[in-house]
Amino acid sequence: MCKIENLLEQYLRSVENISPHDSERITSHPSCKALLDLPPSEQVELTSLLCQHYDSISKAMELPESKRAAALADRVNIKLILASLLRRKLPFTDSVLRQVATVLAQLSSWGSCPQAYFGTTVSRYQKSGKELSPRLIDACAKLIKQWGNGNPEQKKWAAKLRDPLGDDFKELPKNPINKNGEVFAEALLDDLEEMNDTSHIQWVTLIDHASDSQPGSPTKKWLRTAEKHIDAIGQQSVCNNLIKWFPLIDKPSTAEDSDEETYYLDSSLLFCEPHLAVLKGLAWTAALVANDELTRVIGEAGISSYKKVPGIGARATRVGNACVWALGHIGSDCALAHLALMKTKVKFGTAQKSIQKALVKLAAQINVTTDELEEMSVPEYGLTEVGGYQEQLGEYTAVVTVIDKKPTLSFINPKGKAIKSVPAAVRADYGEELKELRASLKDLEKMISAQRERLDNIFLLEKSWSYSIWSERYLNHPVVGILARRLIWTLTLDGKMTEAIWLEGGLKDINGVEVDIDINNTTVQIWHPINSEADVVMEWRRFLFEYMIQQPFKQAHREVYLLTDAEKNTEIYSNRFASHILKQHQFSSLCAIRGWKNKLRMMVDDCYPPAYKELPNYGLRAEFWIEGIGDDWHEDYVVDSGAYRYLSTDQVRFYKIDSPLLYAHACGGSYGQGWGNETSEAPLDIEDIPPLVLSEILRDVDLFVGVTSVGNDPNWSDGGPNGSFQNYWNEQSFGNLGETAEMRKEILQHLLPKLKIADRCELEGKFLKVKGSIRSYKIHLGSGNILMTPNDQYLCIVKAPSRVSSKNIVFLPFSGDDKLSVILSKAFMLADDDKIKDSTILSQINRDFV
Repeated sequence: MCKIENLLEQYLRSVENISPHDSERITSHPSCKALLDLPPSEQVELTSLLCQHYDSISKAMELPESKRAAALADRVNIKLILASLLRRKLPFTDSVLRQVATVLAQLSSWGSCPQAYFGTTVSRYQKSGKELSPRLIDACAKLIKQWGNGNPEQKKWAAKLRDPLGDDFKELPKNPINKNGEVFAEALLDDLEEMNDTSHIQWVTLIDHASDSQPGSPTKKWLRTAEKHIDAIGQQSVCNNLIKWFPLIDKPSTAEDSDEETYYLDSSLLFCEPHLAVLKGLAWTAALVANDELTRVIGEAGISSYKKVPGIGARATRVGNACVWALGHIGSDCALAHLALMKTKVKFGTAQKSIQKALVKLAAQINVTTDELEEMSVPEYGLTEVGGYQEQLGEYTAVVTVIDKKPTLSFINPKGKAIKSVPAAVRADYGEELKELRASLKDLEKMISAQRERLDNIFLLEKSWSYSIWSERYLNHPVVGILARRLIWTLTLDGKMTEAIWLEGGLKDINGVEVDIDINNTTVQIWHPINSEADVVMEWRRFLFEYMIQQPFKQAHREVYLLTDAEKNTEIYSNRFASHILKQHQFSSLCAIRGWKNKLRMMVDDCYPPAYKELPNYGLRAEFWIEGIGDDWHEDYVVDSGAYRYLSTDQVRFYKIDSPLLYAHACGGSYGQGWGNETSEAPLDIEDIPPLVLSEILRDVDLFVGVTSVGNDPNWSDGGPNGSFQNYWNEQSFGNLGETAEMRKEILQHLLPKLKIADRCELEGKFLKVKGSIRSYKIHLGSGNILMTPNDQYLCIVKAPSRVSSKNIVFLPFSGDDKLSVILSKAFMLADDDKIKDSTILSQINRDFV
């Protein structure tokens, strides 16, 4: 083939400057004669190469006009030599004729017309005793349809081609998938091309059926037809290919988007319209094939489909909804686990409704609530004990251990020695088992994260369990127990309540004494510090430090927000978190994580409801009033999509859950004024809100402000756009501490004496003071921003370490406070300021005092 490629290249370069009208001069050129003098078998290879070359040239035609001339000349000269080859009696193969048919469908009738000879070529092929394959018949049928609707000359081509096919040929089902840079589509088409004719036709028929995925869920008729196609192909083949194709939808398209109107959108994550329909139908099809690995793939595809694309929303809602339907239809333990995982991972509103609908349906089938179904459906992933599992692989023992949320895999060799790397013998002899084990660990890590989030949101449910059910679903569950055994629980027996935590093989009270359990009469609830006296809460915090128990999220150290005198005076709202400036997109993402509903505010003539969270257990709705900042279309205030960059905050209110939402204009103004909501129900008196509800809602709002406030951003030290927010930044960066920051201060009081840099650190008011070799520093416990003494110069550290390095690891009694980790990282760095190498930081530290 290399010789033929060289000859073809010589031909194209030798005749590119000859007029395409002078075909006689081109065909008589020595380079053309060299190609046409090749042996017949090599001329067939040349035909295939010409078709491939034509396809690549077609893509080159999309290049700038200055580069198109050479490509256009090549196309003309390929047509000329292809026409010469088709006039000859060559030993063409079925696959080469299919290549030719694909190219002929793209050719114009200008100049040389190899189309005129194709019918005769196919006729010769058939008369030689060779049978036309279904795929070649299909390619010819499409040409007949295309040419039959053309000019008189094209109709003659169609008539010639119809003769070898006869009158009873059928066009195959249409394959709606096309090569457009979408990775899954490219792989699917490549796999179809490799199949034999029977498999190819069967798969194209199934894909054609999948593309007919009407709105909503599939009908019984649609499913029956899909089952027939699955039976024809074979369940294993369907399963294997779907397992291969669906993960590829997570990969961005390789095609370049030239649409100037959407250049700022990440369109590489989007799918073209026919592909969306096929993916939706294939997800429904997966529900008819019972296989846990395929179920896992569909669950991951659902999460991928709901990923948000800036300026558009979820990348493939229809596909995500189809995956949810498939998981609900499957209904296996594996499917339930992935539905539960999707519920915590996907925050898209439509997705949440679809997931909840699927869970409600499954729960009704076994007569339990959806909360109970979520508890019951957590898989064990092969763990035989809480956080642990062992499996014999030949002479080696694979050991899975979960510490906190990260599963680790190690091995024990025949001599009983622990080793971290995978033994060569295990790789060689147990490759499939190792692959499955690693996939299981990946799923396990995701599930632990999902269950951590579920448990962190369980306080507002105020659920209670009988001891036997609780111990089965929480305390002793191999996965949930990893988290539940590090939480404090309230056990009630005969009206007496005892708080306990798992320690050294049993449930221990605050004094470390094992609690007596009456299995049949004890009920259990999760403990919240708002329900205990302050001294009890402090004892539990001391207990965690003493026994080095790291809780999966803040429980003993959970911030408690009690009603203030100011809130009693305002009666119907809290102004505790008003007048802050937040980054809108960060705020919106955090709302979704914490179960709040919020719409991105655009600088348009429209109205929006406040951010809100529904509390069905209490019949309440909490609202956080916000509005966009900025009144002109400028990049300082608006992103390319038209969304505000920043929000200002206002009141927190409570309403009955079924009361109408109030709205405010996108450009600001009071909620409800002029939007048809003047008769809305009155807000509830804040004193009537249950203390636990008030505390948890205000904790969420404090989190929103603490994480997304521009006051945390060192890049805003100049006060933001035009310095407009200088006062706010100064107050937020170095002002009074909120509840979360006060909690950090309390924790640091315990930690500082144990740090390597303890002699260089002390707490003073709002700051952690650190004495370095060059200067001394004050790190604000709320924002993490830094002032240098003696004159309070601001030290800007944009990229600080995100956590304490391994050599300076310190025990924290809970996970999740990244700001505390950043503060500690800055403290360790500044304590050794003479070892800092970052020139930007050093230039600030070494500048003269002013």
